[in-house]
Amino acid sequence: MKTDVLVIGAGAVGTAIARELTKYKLDVTCVDMREDVGGDCSKSNSAIIHTGYDAKPGTLESELVVSANPAYDKLTKDLDIPFERIGAILPAITDEQFEKLPEIKAKAVKNKVYDVEFLSKERILEMEPNINPEVKGGLFIPRESIIDPFLFVVAMAENAVANGAKFLLSTKVTGIRKEGDRVVGAETTNGYIEADYIINAGGLFCDEVASFVGKDEYKVIPRKGQFYILDKNTECKVNHIVLPIPTATTKGKLMTPTIHGNMLVGPTAEDLDDKFDKSTNKLGLDSIRDDVTKLIPNVKLQDTITQYAGLRANRNPEGLNIDTYEDVKHYVNLSGVRSTGLTNSISCGTYVANLLRDMGLEMVWKDNFIEKRKGITRIKDLPKEEQHKKILENPLYGNIVCRCETVTEGEIVDAIHSPIPATTVDAIKRRLRAGMGRCQGGFCGPKVIEIIARELGIEPKDVRKNNSESYMVCGKVK
Repeated sequence: MKTDVLVIGAGAVGTAIARELTKYKLDVTCVDMREDVGGDCSKSNSAIIHTGYDAKPGTLESELVVSANPAYDKLTKDLDIPFERIGAILPAITDEQFEKLPEIKAKAVKNKVYDVEFLSKERILEMEPNINPEVKGGLFIPRESIIDPFLFVVAMAENAVANGAKFLLSTKVTGIRKEGDRVVGAETTNGYIEADYIINAGGLFCDEVASFVGKDEYKVIPRKGQFYILDKNTECKVNHIVLPIPTATTKGKLMTPTIHGNMLVGPTAEDLDDKFDKSTNKLGLDSIRDDVTKLIPNVKLQDTITQYAGLRANRNPEGLNIDTYEDVKHYVNLSGVRSTGLTNSISCGTYVANLLRDMGLEMVWKDNFIEKRKGITRIKDLPKEEQHKKILENPLYGNIVCRCETVTEGEIVDAIHSPIPATTVDAIKRRLRAGMGRCQGGFCGPKVIEIIARELGIEPKDVRKNNSESYMVCGKVK
């Protein structure tokens, strides 16, 4: 096949670039080795949209994050993505931490984040009664926000598809072809793709993709972050994102509400060699407990419903980079997209589009770009009369499959047949939260497998959790 622009990687950054490019009269294709959009980092993070108050001033990361944050109010409305500006608090528990507050605020000002304010001890305890009563004072960052990171990536991809982009999933890039000093296409596990321009947004694997054109002067060191997710009914909650005062080596471990009402606690920061190691362990989880209880002494980690780990694409040498090269024309390389990648993804899209224009790609605006996308209708969120109407139209909307999160069979069928089809158990989970509740799929899991098998015309034994080898069923018991 042939395409004008090939985007490698369907995480937050790759899907945002693909969507941005569909604003122009271009043929855009996005490929990813995974079975679903969301990549690795984009589906296992803190789900925070940052302001950039703590970025290194004068860097590209600061520029991209600070410019992206204000855009989320309109974008999330347009694309039907859950989003809330709850703000963040940095409490100083010790005198040493308190002395760092002016420096942190001054850094925010250098990053042009001017709305960071000092808080007194009394004001902090009024806003967050569960914070350590020894708190000396702190900072408030009002525009730090929470989002559904799964639906963010799905929505960006679906909107890109609505505007003509093609997504080829379970498609790994194995090589890049050049003619002279220009890239001309990519070898993949599903055949050759001829492309006039190639964007490497490969995240954890961007260094491996860069090696295909001899531009792997850096290495990606996967940095693991382990998290607890607490039950929605846990007794000790916070109303804002509660962030620790950062140290020279880490931003530390936080506690925050999720957009769906759970409490998220973590993460760790562990450099690894293995880009596939997403295991949790006692040492990491205990370190979260030790650190977070200094901020929130009464946090009830016994209310955890699950733990998980994600990997950040830490770059060595570090720093967010968007590079072009004189000796590898028509190629853009993104690397070092880490903790703020979810936030700055939309700015990366605009930045890359402008680079392509500078390279000589003809960029003609469409006059029929579709700005809005409607997500799957959640029956539980409808008024009673609307619920009744939907069930009369399709009885599957009356069949509750996931009791914890109130997900119906009709919604699961909608997800399976959506513009970016959900064909695995995890893909259903990420779109609808079936299996994310208190029982973690103990009740709904078998039924979800049955529905996927029926809708895809396959046997239940062929239904996967996520990747090609993660089969959910290994045989019959009767």
